[in-house]
Amino acid sequence: MIASVRGVVAAIAPDSAVIEVGGVGLAVQCAPGTLAGLKAGTEARLATSLVVREDSLTLYGFADDDEKHLFELLQTASGVGPRLAQAVLAVHQPEAVRRAISAGDIAALTRVPGIGKKGAERLVLELRDRIGAVSTGPDGVVGALAGGWQEQVRQGVVALGWSAQQADQAVAAVAESLDGETPPVPILLRQAIRLLGRTR
Repeated sequence: MIASVRGVVAAIAPDSAVIEVGGVGLAVQCAPGTLAGLKAGTEARLATSLVVREDSLTLYGFADDDEKHLFELLQTASGVGPRLAQAVLAVHQPEAVRRAISAGDIAALTRVPGIGKKGAERLVLELRDRIGAVSTGPDGVVGALAGGWQEQVRQGVVALGWSAQQADQAVAAVAESLDGETPPVPILLRQAIRLLGRTR
């Protein structure tokens, strides 16, 4: 099992990237959000999941271990293969997927190409008890983290080589420093990198 790869990004295609590891170029299938965090010629780390079929070996790559875990969990549901699981993560952030399944939000799940009403209901039925914790706000209401700046900054930090734990700490620190209107994601990402620069 190839759990992760770290190396120089040799090439980026619309649905994949080639990561050169020890002189070997590994083709890794990635969602658009993951590819957006990669830059040709720079080093990157991707959490990976190897899918073995009779006629193929396909490596799927993710910005962090959370995405990878959710990708693998989604495939335990009936009728969900790796391509559909990746499509879910291409449309929704992991936290949004958890919230949709936990709350039985069929409308959100059917926004994923390839998932109809029955497929969405099956996902909710089979995964609701196994989806894990869902972020809630201070008043107990589910927070609007999905697609929010926190996850985007976290992915950006991980793509730049820091660990998922360091990324979480940086995002938490940036969140604490905010007062009033939230700045654009690039500014928040620079703040996170500055904070991490002090701890390297």
